Order: sequence, then structure tokens, then C-alpha cells
Amino acid sequence: LIESKVQSEKNNILYAEDDVIIRYKGNIIKVDKLLFNKKTKVLKAEGNIHLKINNQIFKADEVEYDFVKRTGYFKNLLGFINLDSIISDFDSKSKVSYENFLSKIPSIQKDKVVYTPQKLTNWIFSTKYIKIDQEKWSSKKAFLTNDLLDTNQIKIQFNQFEVYPATDKFNFKSKINYLILEDKVTIPFWFGNRTIDKNSKEAFSFQNRWNTGYDEFNKDGFFIGRKLNSIEIGNKLALNIEPQFLIQRILKGKTKSFVQRNYSINSPKFQRNISLSDYFALSSSIKGKINDWDLKITKELYSFDLNEFANAFRSRGELSKEIKLFNGVFFSRVFGAYRERVWNGSIGESEVYKAYGLQLDQANNWEDGSVKKNQTITFGLANYEAEELNSAVFAKSYKGSINYQFNQKVPLYEKKIDSEYINKLFEYIPRPIRQGIYINSKIAINYSLYKNDNSQQYLGFGLGPEMIIGNYKKKFFDYTYIKIQPFYKFKSGNSIFKFDQVSDKFTMDLNFDQHLIGPWLIETKGTINLDKESNHFGEFINSRIGINFKKRSYSVGVFYQPHNQAGGINFNLNGFK
Repeated sequence: LIESKVQSEKNNILYAEDDVIIRYKGNIIKVDKLLFNKKTKVLKAEGNIHLKINNQIFKADEVEYDFVKRTGYFKNLLGFINLDSIISDFDSKSKVSYENFLSKIPSIQKDKVVYTPQKLTNWIFSTKYIKIDQEKWSSKKAFLTNDLLDTNQIKIQFNQFEVYPATDKFNFKSKINYLILEDKVTIPFWFGNRTIDKNSKEAFSFQNRWNTGYDEFNKDGFFIGRKLNSIEIGNKLALNIEPQFLIQRILKGKTKSFVQRNYSINSPKFQRNISLSDYFALSSSIKGKINDWDLKITKELYSFDLNEFANAFRSRGELSKEIKLFNGVFFSRVFGAYRERVWNGSIGESEVYKAYGLQLDQANNWEDGSVKKNQTITFGLANYEAEELNSAVFAKSYKGSINYQFNQKVPLYEKKIDSEYINKLFEYIPRPIRQGIYINSKIAINYSLYKNDNSQQYLGFGLGPEMIIGNYKKKFFDYTYIKIQPFYKFKSGNSIFKFDQVSDKFTMDLNFDQHLIGPWLIETKGTINLDKESNHFGEFINSRIGINFKKRSYSVGVFYQPHNQAGGINFNLNGFK
């Protein structure tokens, strides 16, 4: 059905102009001028073309489509894509009403947006030309950006981009692509073949596939890795694989990540020369669902030397689901682990050789006026084979535990935020900063029981200030975050194991973040040991320092953790609506 203020027909060709409205398969299209050949079934439209399919919005300068051959094209196409509903939107009849469509044509570029933490579903798509050829849409060059304010902060360039629509899914493929930052920095990457269906909304998940990190303990230093495309196992499981190249181990020509051959697995590390099989490592995981349980299995292999397999392999698996218990909802977790490393304050890292058990967690968050509160209750029952408290020998014991923690944040002063919306003035941050001065308090109670009636328990209290100042809008020193929280434990008894021994009775958590210049931010945090009975009094038992380049739409940074000699690179894209 075609409607317009001016309409005529000659030689089986319909001419329409001035507020032309096309209704087709429940969708409504608005254009300035239209020609439709009734004999060949070819439609051509020009000027201010607008199409809205439920949550998907498109604009173009020109479109042509042959309804017989099912071919056509769009020129200067611009689209607002919502990944949460793209399949259902194209699969169902449009809910756009004729009256609402005419009264207000939605805008693709936004004047203001709201940050959506942990959720990236809205994108702006653009291309100068896209061809429709039966079951394939193709474009030599297309762009995608999460910056709904339409600036040049970030965009993704696809080359030889192809889309294959099918029932309940879209398949995508392209050749080498580019991540473009500020129209200045261009980073090549491979998009590969992706699929969006109703059960998977991560086809446009542009997490950095390249991983650069530092792990002195297991990999002898710096390494690089690349995540491969996920491999589907059945309908509900996915295998993720990341081969890694151990740069620093290769440069050294030696490794000190393994014990001497034919020695026990908890013996001291031994330095030896490397072979080709030691150049590589592998990180992998299996994630998905088994019935109504969530499954996650992680595996790490630090060398391809088969003679070192027992020393080079670590794994952890768990099944989890929500259950109703004690008139509440708990998160139930069944887990198993082989050679898991655990960091425990001044004791350092220790080895859990084998473990399996059950854990129940319940976490609640609420606000009482302006005071924010949260509490966590944990019940655990498991069998462990892990390093003894006072030696490297492995001990075996069950462990039953109950843990309760209550946190409270009381504002002494808090600057009011007029709106959660942001505009182009927010160049460096995705949401307004809530400035204020607060007092944080913490109460923790823990009881653990082991074999032979061994037990340890503690009652802990903490109280300290937190301060946030600055808007992070100016070029220099416009944001400072400081948090100090001492924590004291009244403790009795001892664990059988090293990994969970309560060793530091008095600690202080310190956080300090400072905006430097433009998008640059330094972030630091650590825990200092203030237990005078400890041999590590005055030392940082946990620490992390990072430098970040933060923009509204994305952030990239490097970090290092001195306490366990590990580090890496972070890259994040922010979501908006």
C-alpha cells in the first residue's frame, strides 16, 4: 500500500512524492519520492528514507528493490541496531503505528544517553552502499560504533562484510577489519564468522581477542595469546580456546615454572633449559548449560611437553544454579579442582592439589534511606588435599564452613546528580560521577571445621572513610578517589591448610585513583599488613597498579600486581541506551 500527497501513474509506473508512506508486511517506510513499476515489480525511492522495525531504526538516501528477483540496494544507509531484540524484531510483525510514525520519526544519533553497565546491545551501523542479493546482504566497507552520541571516539570498520539472514538467526562474515580510535589509531583484527540467534546475543561481542599478560610463576614472564572462535558442543555448550606464545620464556631459553622430573608436584621449582614444546601454553574453557545448571570448566596448560603434563596442567569445574532454601534464594555451586593456586595474604600462594565440594551463597543488597547495605551468607562443605599449614606436604581433610559478612556505606556528604544522562561534554566517562564523602563499615564472622576436631574462627570489624571528588571533565586533575579501610580480626584456632589460614589479624585496604591529564587515569589499590606479630608487618600483601586511557565509549589500560608478579592489558567497550 502506497500513500502520498501527490501521486500519478503512467505506462504502469506509479509516481509518488511529498510525504510518501509505504506499508509492507506490517512495516512502515517514509520517503520523499517513489517510483514503482507495476510490471517489473521494481521499486525505487529517494530522499529522507525512514524505516522502523520495532526497536530497529534505519535511514537512507536511496533504495531500490526488485520484488521478483529479490535483489536491490541501499545508499548511505544508517541504522540503529538493538541486539537484544534484532531476531524477534525481524521475525515478527512491526508494532509501529501509522499515527505515531508520522508524528515522530525516531533519531538514530542521540543528544544524550544513559550508561548500561555490563550490557552492550545498542549500536549504530553505517555504510555508503549495501547490496541485497536474495539471501545475502553485502557491503565492501561498513562501520559499527557503540558511541550513540555519534563522535569519532571509536568505530569498527568491516571489509567485505556479508550478512546471511535465516530463520531465527543471522550469520555474519568478513575479511580483515579495523578498530579505529579517534580517527587516528587503527588496529587490525579478524572478526571471523559469527551467528546471532535468539539464544546467543554475543555475536557482536568485540572483546579483545589478543591477550597480552605477565605471569612469572607459571609462564616465566610476558606472553601473548589469541582467542579463537568458539566451538559449539551440542546446542548449549561452547568450547573457548586461547593458544599462547611465551615470549619471555623463549628469550631466557630457560624455565623455572616446573619441579624437577620424577620429584613430587609440591617440590621446589627447578630451572632447566627449554625445548620447542615449552614455547607454547593453552588456556581453554567450556561454558554453557546442562539441563537447568550452568556449567563452567577452565583448563590451563603451561607447556606442551608431555613429560611435564602433570606439572603443567591445572583445571577447575563447577555446576551452579539458583535454588530456594530457608525462605530465600541461594546460589548453589558444586565444584571440583585440580592443582588450584590460592593467594592468602602474607602466607602467599599455596597449592590446592585436589578439591571437590558444595557451596551455597546468598547475597542481598538494599538501601535504607541514603545508606547502602549488603550482606553475604556462605555455607560450604568440601574435601581438600592441599599444602599443610607449616610445610609443603599435602594434607587431606574435609572442611565445613559458615561465613557471614555485612557491609554498610553511610554518606556524610553527597553531591546531587541532576540526571543520569550524559552528552558530548562527558568526553572521558560513561556516566556522571557521584561525588561525596562516606564512612564504610564491615563486619565478618567465620567458622571452619576440619578433621580431628580442628577448627578456626574469627570475628572481624572494619571502619574507614571514602572520598570522591571531581567531575572528570576538565583536562587536568579533575577526579580523585581515596578509600581507607582498616580491618581487625579476633581469631582463635588454626586451619590444617595453608590456603585458608587466617594469618593477618590486622590489615588496611588502601585505594587511590587520580586523573592526570586528558583521558589518563592512574589506579592503585593494595592491602598492607599491620599485624605486629607477623613477620611481614608493614608489607603490602595484595597490590595492583594500573594506568588507563579512559574515554566515554571505551577504555584501555595496563596493570601489574607486584604481590604475585602478574599483569596484563584491559580493553572495554561501554554500552548506552
